[in-house]
Amino acid sequence: MIGTVVVWVTFAAFIGSAFFYYRSTSAAKYEGLGRQLFWLGSAGVAVASALLMTYILQHRFEYHYIWGYSSRDLPLSLLVTTFWAGQEGSFLLWALFATLVGIFLQRYASRKQTEHEVMAIYAAVMSVLLILLSAKSPFEYIWQVDAEVPVGLIPQDGRGLNPLLQNFWMIIHPPVLFVGFAALAVPFTMAIAALWQKRYSDWIRQAFPWVLFGGVSLGAGLILGGYWAYGVLGWGGWWGWDPVENSSLIPWIVSIILIHTMLIQLLTGRLARMNFVLAIAAFLLVVYSTFLTRSGVLAEASVHSFVDPGMYAYTLLVLWLVGSAVLGFGMVWRRRGDLKTTAPTSDWMTRESMLSIASLVMGVSALVILFGTSWPLLSKILPFGKASVEPSFYDKTNLPLAVLMTILLGFSLKVKWNESSAAGFIQRLAVPLGIAVVLTVVLGILGVTDIAALALCFSAAFAMVVSVEHGFRLVRQQPSLVGGALAHAGLAMLLLGVIASGRYGEKQAASLPMNQPKEVLGYTVTYLGAKQRDDGKWEFLVQAEKDGGTTVLAPVMYESTYNNSLMRNPDYASFLTRDFYIEPVSLEEGTSSHAGEGQQVVELVKGEPMTIGPMQVTFVGFEMNAHGGQMGAMGQMTIGAKLEIVTEKKKQTLVPTSVFGAEGPTEVRTANLPGSNMGFQLVAVNAAQGGGKSMVQMNIVGLHGIPSQTQTPPTLIAEVSVKPFMTFVWAAAVLILGGLAVAMVRRLRLSNA
Repeated sequence: MIGTVVVWVTFAAFIGSAFFYYRSTSAAKYEGLGRQLFWLGSAGVAVASALLMTYILQHRFEYHYIWGYSSRDLPLSLLVTTFWAGQEGSFLLWALFATLVGIFLQRYASRKQTEHEVMAIYAAVMSVLLILLSAKSPFEYIWQVDAEVPVGLIPQDGRGLNPLLQNFWMIIHPPVLFVGFAALAVPFTMAIAALWQKRYSDWIRQAFPWVLFGGVSLGAGLILGGYWAYGVLGWGGWWGWDPVENSSLIPWIVSIILIHTMLIQLLTGRLARMNFVLAIAAFLLVVYSTFLTRSGVLAEASVHSFVDPGMYAYTLLVLWLVGSAVLGFGMVWRRRGDLKTTAPTSDWMTRESMLSIASLVMGVSALVILFGTSWPLLSKILPFGKASVEPSFYDKTNLPLAVLMTILLGFSLKVKWNESSAAGFIQRLAVPLGIAVVLTVVLGILGVTDIAALALCFSAAFAMVVSVEHGFRLVRQQPSLVGGALAHAGLAMLLLGVIASGRYGEKQAASLPMNQPKEVLGYTVTYLGAKQRDDGKWEFLVQAEKDGGTTVLAPVMYESTYNNSLMRNPDYASFLTRDFYIEPVSLEEGTSSHAGEGQQVVELVKGEPMTIGPMQVTFVGFEMNAHGGQMGAMGQMTIGAKLEIVTEKKKQTLVPTSVFGAEGPTEVRTANLPGSNMGFQLVAVNAAQGGGKSMVQMNIVGLHGIPSQTQTPPTLIAEVSVKPFMTFVWAAAVLILGGLAVAMVRRLRLSNA
């Protein structure tokens, strides 16, 4: 009850803050009241957050949200993550970070003398977040949500946390992502305020650091989510074009476009109208992302979408999206006459022209991804089509756009701002183009035959060489400007890593009997056995050897009581040029059988060793021609089974043969094992068709004095992959984010100057 009251009081405070800040634009006496109410609302969000965390740590299972996402057996680190595990908690987390951003924004706007209008818009955004939080409140009692639960009944334990979320990276990924969501509200509010007050230029310099901050935090959230998926989901990759992933990627792409177009306006005076549109669109896409992931629209199309929140919350999300679009684009339309640029048209051979075209290409990519991501929603409206598009759609449509974009980015660094520099342009490109051509030829010789992949490798290599060359020049001349070069080099490296790991990785299904080495994708792989961890989950230890190096991986499988299903977590070893990746599929338990004194019948599967007494016996294959394997009288045929038998002394090969007719064996011949009293008789055969495994039944005689027991070892079934240059992907992400961070610090200093 206390939490619900706090949420409503906080909502009222932000509404009041927005109103009085609005009034202060014409009567300054209301500014102090607007500021005080904003601080009151901020304190309310902090109190609500502290209450929810306290209730989680106290296991207050009378609250439906806490019962639904936590349990007593969770360690403290994972118990904390239940704060944002569900829709209600994630809305509160967003509000918390938006409040922190708002506190810094209030001080920042006050110094820039734009506090009245900027904070009026921002407080309105906060009030919408709080009304959403009231619709999806984490402070509802369990009997308020479930009518079958008697009033006052408090469960002894909670349902628990989704096993996929029980990972270190889920402690970091959602908070970082929501910081990005909160940050992109700032350029939106500044753009609306600038249109309101007819300040069409000053806002660019003030908003620039916030756009960069949003790009860094949202990008970091995306890459952390990819790293989580790579190590937890077990789909063998880090990006699968899942609609929920895409819904966060699209506003990030738009924010990156906005960074470039803002730079163009600062240096040339062009693209003023476009910057307003992009600043508004970036935040609208954040709201749209929230709508898609939390409205239930993607429930059937995504592996990690939230369920339907109910009509009330659904309607609020739609109204928020539509209202923000009408307000933002309506004001751009109203001021369209004032936003006509007076700057002269640039020549094609200028940096602003190249960056403008590259930004346009990135915009087309964002639209393509937006279309595919929105298809689950469109398919509900249209009378045809699948519920979602295939990942190949994104690959095919974005690959040529990526080639063109990287070429243009490379060209842009070889021309100047506001000055046509066609003379010597080709000469300046000679070295990077030459290096890119050589690298592409080498890749072709090494086996890369896909023309599209080679084209992207060429363009990415060209962009990387140009960016590195440009970066070194800036380090010598003006180091603070190196951020853009780092980010561009990172983008080029990322594309190379995506091509290498995605298109040229290898995967093979493997059956790994315990303690029996197998060759898989150039590695000697041995399943060593299972070990139970302290948390009750089972690790399956797999040793991988290659070129004298040995590593032991520990993929995990366990039965989850959360959803009564088998959960699988992969494991991998990273090297400079490749990752060795293993995904567990299932475990076949070992078997044992007994027979009569002195003999036993065993079933041998081709290629799978079996321990029989002191021997290890492997059925290698059929040998027919060597033993008269031709059709005889009455349709009879002589068949031999080649056996490889390993004892303590030596390895021997034996081929027992039998004559088979239509009803089975008509003559069984015993093949005696040299140096022993044991013999092998072939009594049945099963020659598999279509890629299956052949089997034979073998009667073993002469086992006197030996325990008549046959054992099949436990066998781990797994998918084994080798992924080239995954280190490029992670290193590229660090370069991109690092470059944006360097640029953000520089722009913040310039803004405060």
